[in-house]
Order: sequence, then C-alpha cells, then structure tokens
Amino acid sequence: MYDPLKQSPKPISGNKEANQWAMFVHFSLFAGYLIPLAGLILPIILWQIKKDQYPFVDIHGKIVVNWLISLIIYAAICAVLVFFLIGFVGFAVLGALSIIFPIIGGIKANQGEVWEYPLSFKLIR
Repeated sequence: MYDPLKQSPKPISGNKEANQWAMFVHFSLFAGYLIPLAGLILPIILWQIKKDQYPFVDIHGKIVVNWLISLIIYAAICAVLVFFLIGFVGFAVLGALSIIFPIIGGIKANQGEVWEYPLSFKLIR
C-alpha cells in the first residue's frame, strides 16, 4: 500500500533541462522584488515560451499562474479586511507564503517532481 507520508513522490521528469526551466518559472516570481510587475509577467512569458518544448514546464507554468491568480484574490480579500485590522495579518501571511511556496516549488521542479501550491485555486488545468 502506498503511504504518501512514508514514501517520497517519484520524479515525473527525467530531462534535466526541463527541470531547470520549470525551476526558473517558479523562481521568476521573485523578479517582482526587483522590477515592479515582473513577478507577474516573467513567469507567464517563460511558461508560454517553453510549454510546447517541455510538457513538464507546462505543468509548472499552470501551477504558478494558478498561484498568481489566487494571490490576487487573497490580496483583494485582505484589502477589504484591513478595515477590520485582520487584513494586516492576512497580508503578512501572504507575504511569507509568496516567498516559501516558490522556493519549495522550484526545488521540487529541479528534482523532477510536481508540487502544487497549497491554498491555490485550480483555475487553469
């Protein structure tokens, strides 16, 4: 019997170059810290350029775009909740998750694994 807590997931990509491009898609979210809006645009551009060449990148591109859409929705909810002071906590949590999730996703992608971001809406399949 397969127990996900005891066994590590098997890699689904054996192509090292595809793994690296998938990792770049995750890590490109950090470009927004250097150039405004680059963290929104760059992952989509990388995904669109490499998705036909590497199906593995297509999977990770969809994961990242789903996270971006989810992040915008959560940020809008937090913006409303700022009037009740709970929104500030929500923004702090979103900030932390926006750093943690791409790092985990990028590392997993480089290992040839797929890791979907928790709390992310699955809008693009």
